[in-house]
Amino acid sequence: MIKQLFTGAVLGAALIGSQATLAADITLKFGHLANEENIWHQAAVKFKEKVEANSDGRIEVQLFPNEQLGNEMDVINSIQLGTADMTITGESLQNWAPKAAMMAVPYAFRDSEHMRQAVEGEIGEEIEAQITERTNLVPIAWFERGPRHLTSNEPITQPDELDDLRLRVPNVPLFVDTWEALGARPTPMAFSEVFTALQQNTIEGQENPLSLIESASFYEVQDYVNLTGHVRSWIYVVIGKNQLDSMSDELRQVVFDAAEEMQTYQAELFEEDQQRLEESLTERGMEFVEVDTEAFAEKARPAVLEALSEEQRELFDAIQNL
Repeated sequence: MIKQLFTGAVLGAALIGSQATLAADITLKFGHLANEENIWHQAAVKFKEKVEANSDGRIEVQLFPNEQLGNEMDVINSIQLGTADMTITGESLQNWAPKAAMMAVPYAFRDSEHMRQAVEGEIGEEIEAQITERTNLVPIAWFERGPRHLTSNEPITQPDELDDLRLRVPNVPLFVDTWEALGARPTPMAFSEVFTALQQNTIEGQENPLSLIESASFYEVQDYVNLTGHVRSWIYVVIGKNQLDSMSDELRQVVFDAAEEMQTYQAELFEEDQQRLEESLTERGMEFVEVDTEAFAEKARPAVLEALSEEQRELFDAIQNL
């Protein structure tokens, strides 16, 4: 009996000891707005797996999708206060860092490769440095977002063919000014109202990435996807600078290495998803139309430049010269 009690005590102590060993030294709370099926979340899962494995459990990553920690601005504020640690964020960063506006400026980039050169070169370093300086957030990876395209019930290949097209745009002054310059009649409208407005012919077109064109079932009320690619943008995965600085050099490197793998994984998923979306929309009856993007970009440029500050315009010009 004494032997059994002694054995039980030893086993209990061993279990408590093993649990203490398994307890993480650092916990990273990673909140974002995407749902579990979204490729951003799948990439975040990859990051969690790599960090926890390569740190031997010394870092635990807790994922909070679906705005569980609040909306994008809420999570940024929480990271700055130290109650959250990581998020996925985009042009909202321009509220602090004006150079981050380049993350969603119409016709800043010719194609995906041009954008990659900018983001991974000196221009990206300049944007990231201002983000860190002004927000205390450190970008550790970037994801390409699907380009925004124009949908309509008539094919459009030149800006002249817009001909006062009643077009829904988000309530972003730069977007409104750009489409006015191109010859359309832009109408800011809540996204939730767009399908009905198209159905009732209150508006004749809208512009969004392929993912939203599919998920909102715009294929039921629009015939053409005109490949304007007028906004090519990216987002950053950021971590709080204070949180990062509190880690040892070894653990910081684990985070950086995992972030690089997460970025590569997301890029692969993104390419697959864009191909799937094009096939899905084609099967549902939409026709993809090649557009004279140079003509669109040329006509839009004066309005774009007018809307930018001197600091932003310098960056825009540097991008054009890449």
